[in-house]
Amino acid sequence: MSFASLQFRRAAASSLLALAVLGAAASHAAPVAEVLDAAQAQQQPMLDTLRDLVGIESGSRDVEGVEQIAALVADKLKALGGSVQVIKPTDVFRMGDTPEVIGPMVHAEFKGKGSKKIMLIAHMDTVYRNGMLKDQPFRVDGDRAYGLGIADDKQGVALVIHTVALLQKLKFDDFGTLTVLFNGDEEISSPGARSTITRLASDQDAVFSFEGGGTHGDLRLATSGIGAAYLTVAGRTSHAGSRPEGGVNALYELSHQILQLDDLSKPEEGLKLNWTVAQAGTNRNVIPGNATAQADARALRVADFDALQAALQERIKNKLLPESKVSMKFEVRRPPLEATPASRALAEHGKAIYQELGMPMNVVDRAAGGGTDAAFAALKARGPVIEGMGVNGFGAHSNAAEYIEIKTIVPRMYLASRMIMDLSNGKVPAK
Repeated sequence: MSFASLQFRRAAASSLLALAVLGAAASHAAPVAEVLDAAQAQQQPMLDTLRDLVGIESGSRDVEGVEQIAALVADKLKALGGSVQVIKPTDVFRMGDTPEVIGPMVHAEFKGKGSKKIMLIAHMDTVYRNGMLKDQPFRVDGDRAYGLGIADDKQGVALVIHTVALLQKLKFDDFGTLTVLFNGDEEISSPGARSTITRLASDQDAVFSFEGGGTHGDLRLATSGIGAAYLTVAGRTSHAGSRPEGGVNALYELSHQILQLDDLSKPEEGLKLNWTVAQAGTNRNVIPGNATAQADARALRVADFDALQAALQERIKNKLLPESKVSMKFEVRRPPLEATPASRALAEHGKAIYQELGMPMNVVDRAAGGGTDAAFAALKARGPVIEGMGVNGFGAHSNAAEYIEIKTIVPRMYLASRMIMDLSNGKVPAK
């Protein structure tokens, strides 16, 4: 083949490749102008709402602060025409660190003329202690908005409110009901809200959770389940020097138990059990009569926790010291969220919507980190559950520089609005 012929073929191949790329780009639908314009119009109002939300300290254990922020968002939802209730938790799942009093939830419903039921969830509480706001007040610096709890999850609360406002500006009411639920105890494993989230989500055609999208804006279909194991050993004290044989050494029994429970992890399946805290004894010269240990557990499937609990209870029957008493308590602090065919289909539709804006999006369907309230929504859900609908950001749970990226407000609001609209109009499978 001559050099000229080779050059011609290479040029032709390059042209075909360019045409293919242009064709693929052209195949992406253009953004819906009125929705995009409405999202742009909501950006500054959302930042104003974020300023107000960040200005209220609302740590999970600061019930007064959570009540204050609940009153603020309830008023905003009422102003949008929602039927709004501020609910004090009554069905509380008590764990080892559950406070006596838990902050309220805000539940709002907007009635439409259609049939689809869609639920939007976010949380009002943060991990921070009172007094830390002075070090992280709300501020805007370039394309970032900073503030205490702004990324986790006050942006989610604000985004839900202004997505509802956007739909109202467009006079869109093709949904059957649009349900909003904000809770004030997510950072302590939602002991007061979990049953309400599960009950309301069970009747929805789709649930969107507005935890932040991280630094890349991924949609997440799976999150790790979080569990805790509490091992308690009761023995008998005795003088360690003059009469050690009169005691039942709880530390020996605890050591035996931990060693025989050490092989229950299955990392290749995402099941992890790691003993992390232990205590025993009171004095050097006293045989310890009591000992305790705690373990952190993680799982990718709901059934894995059930199997782990059964295995733990069976194993502890094998004792080193027959006179000791051994007990095990297991808490499912948060179940895993598992990807489903329906959630994958809905997330792919969201990915296509993002491409209308010329923006890429990853859909993550395997758990890589901690759990969220989306898992409680999915326990009895009849429709798909999508996590990570919030704006991009960074610095959650840190004592400096928590921020969101302002440039992602409009795209995420456009995404949420379009997902609601397309679900309502039957343009995407909801089951």
